[in-house]
Amino acid sequence: MHVFVTGGSGQTGPTVVAELIAAGHTVTGLARSDASAARLRALGAAVHRGSLDDLESLRRGAADADGVLHMGYGGDFARPDEMARRDTNAIDTFGRALEGSDKPLIVTSGTLVMPLNRESDETDEPLADGIAGFRVAGERSCLAFAERGVRAVVVRLAPTVHGPDDHGFVPMLIATARETGVSAYVGDGANRWPAVHRADAAVLFRLAVEKSPAGSVLHGVAENGVVFRTIAETIGRGLGLPTVSLTPGTAATHFANPYLGMLYGVDAPVSSARTQALLGWAPSREGLLDDLDQGDYISSTTR
Repeated sequence: MHVFVTGGSGQTGPTVVAELIAAGHTVTGLARSDASAARLRALGAAVHRGSLDDLESLRRGAADADGVLHMGYGGDFARPDEMARRDTNAIDTFGRALEGSDKPLIVTSGTLVMPLNRESDETDEPLADGIAGFRVAGERSCLAFAERGVRAVVVRLAPTVHGPDDHGFVPMLIATARETGVSAYVGDGANRWPAVHRADAAVLFRLAVEKSPAGSVLHGVAENGVVFRTIAETIGRGLGLPTVSLTPGTAATHFANPYLGMLYGVDAPVSSARTQALLGWAPSREGLLDDLDQGDYISSTTR
């Protein structure tokens, strides 16, 4: 299968591109810059120059492929409505290009769209007014094409997709610990965060491209909810720093911005049991705490 991929040169994207190519698929990746194009070529992918704002370029990329895997996302997080509008425009463009073809359109979202304070699963409705509500419009746009002859699928990734050279929420937590001299959690730290290793996530994306039914919602989660206090304690042990509890008010100023202070305190456990049963997906890589102990998180001088 020839797959048109956006976000293929980002953090998770290269592992997904490599997984697709290793399985015998051909990949063309969207590249906005020379650096992105070089990274895609090094992985063995062809390059399609353009950006998520260039809808005609996106249309051509989709029309020339046997399916689309949309992982690209970005913009100014201080303007979530603008990000959502950009994402939805791209998804609508892909869907119209694939309409009536039964080709796959795989769109990425995040499990933080789900209800908090209980373990949710793939059948629960996402919250448009939740902490990641700006991703919901894109989900809905994608799934609407399932009724229009497109094998439309949403993959919700855990907020922590860990692995080598991670640049997400956990490295930000580590950076704050280095800067402040304490590894912190919010309240009693009993809140839970789902996680998945990047290599396991890549296998899920490949399976979604190959065989996920139209209208599916998949959860890219290997660990349903790692207790946040244990994350902070593992970081503290690795850095040789004390672990401390913060009030929500203190957390808003302790971390890089108030959003992170709020985010690190949410309880957001998620199940992927239905996804695993549907596709035969069996995450097998090390968990987040083992990765913190054994990976490059603590040893890296850039964290």
